[in-house]
Amino acid sequence: MKVIILAGGFGTRISEESHLTPKPMIEIGGMPILWHIMKIYSKYGINDFVICCGYKGEIIKEFFEKGNNPSWNVELVDTGLDTMTGGRIKRIEKYVDDTFCLTYGDGLSDVNIHELISFHKEKKSLGTLTAIHPPERFGVLTLSDYYVTEFNEKHTGESSWINGGFFVFEPDLFDYLKDGDSTILEKKPLETLAQQKKLTAFKHTGFWYPMDTLRDKTYLENLWNTKNAPWKIW
Repeated sequence: MKVIILAGGFGTRISEESHLTPKPMIEIGGMPILWHIMKIYSKYGINDFVICCGYKGEIIKEFFEKGNNPSWNVELVDTGLDTMTGGRIKRIEKYVDDTFCLTYGDGLSDVNIHELISFHKEKKSLGTLTAIHPPERFGVLTLSDYYVTEFNEKHTGESSWINGGFFVFEPDLFDYLKDGDSTILEKKPLETLAQQKKLTAFKHTGFWYPMDTLRDKTYLENLWNTKNAPWKIW
């Protein structure tokens, strides 16, 4: 199974760091957050990666040219500078011919990848996202049983869930990415899958945290330095 990692955005909310390096290459404990994400999947025996590059992609390329993990099979694909998330995925279609994982290049979690994949296969859905309880700044999902039914902008209480990334998809996803580079995965494609009851939610109540801002980076760095990093499962 392959993992697609979205790593091409500008990272404007953490511009203090991203003006020098792409956000997935911002370091936690001396290694890029991208490396941490890949180590999570590698722990579950998944070592084939397709990284969707864009902004300052040459820095990502330089990192892997140094042979930082020879057990990984890494395809680096330039998916464009201004391409949206769905457009980036559409651009790597030729690299995928079976069920695949997908995640963002800036979020860490202790989600059990094997259980996530097993859940996806059991439900026989086209797509599965990992739903997590949000900090209040995030928009939320409405769930019916295991299906995503609606996307909302506001946090509505402790029962709310948000899209935490860590997806599993079937190749049929590419049929929903029809608007070229302007396709935003989280808008029409996922909303359409939700309406068609083809998008399931794997509920994860453990650790999840995105690195959106410098404050987030500091928080994650402190967890790592105090040996209290829940995502370090290797």
